[in-house]
Amino acid sequence: MMVDTTSREIGNNLLRSLRKADLELIRPHLEPFTSTIGQTLYSPGDNVQTVYFPCGPSLLSYVVGLAEGKHVETLLVGREGAIGGIVSEGHLPAFALCVVQHGGQFLKLEARKLEELKRESRAIRQVFARYADCIMAQTFQAAACNAAHTIEQRTARWLIAAIDRTGEHEVPLTQEQMAGMLGIGRTYMSRVISALKERGILATRRGGVLIADPEALQALSCECHARVKEHFDTVLRGVYPNEEESAAQAQ
Repeated sequence: MMVDTTSREIGNNLLRSLRKADLELIRPHLEPFTSTIGQTLYSPGDNVQTVYFPCGPSLLSYVVGLAEGKHVETLLVGREGAIGGIVSEGHLPAFALCVVQHGGQFLKLEARKLEELKRESRAIRQVFARYADCIMAQTFQAAACNAAHTIEQRTARWLIAAIDRTGEHEVPLTQEQMAGMLGIGRTYMSRVISALKERGILATRRGGVLIADPEALQALSCECHARVKEHFDTVLRGVYPNEEESAAQAQ
């Protein structure tokens, strides 16, 4: 089912945070877009011409490639945000790979049109500036987390971030894909997943991981995801999915 851009309810919280008049400025320029897991939206060096807004449970990641062949996730984006031309005015090349982690519905907007709308509405400009601050905070926190916390804590943090955004307790990633996201070896990832399965926190399905005990997973995680959520709430209150919204999404 395609996203209805004419509906009053839009499944992206960043867009929904706009005042009604500003949302109506953007709405005619939004186009529905459906993506599948693993689809690349930008590769390094691509000219960024399109802004993508994940809707519902859709998820995107920015992934940086390293010389030794590894790919490490630096940013996870769901219905709380957007990617592409947020602050660059759509004239700069992409630095990182942008890949779909959870397929589904998106809305897209030409980056140049967003810049026109920012000039037309100070409120739109401010919302996207505040969102850019949230992206920076999330990136800073991820760097600190990768440097200071255990693989087990980082795994728990990533899974919690995914289920908060999607409202679903099954993450459609293989252990090899998760290892790539966290920048660790496949064997190490298997040991971590096996340990969490033995404790009844996770279960594995073909092509995915099921969170069997969310509370235990939360207790295992570091504080990094909670700090990012707190910053989002301070800077852009109501954009980050809350528990009620996630529960409704899962139904």
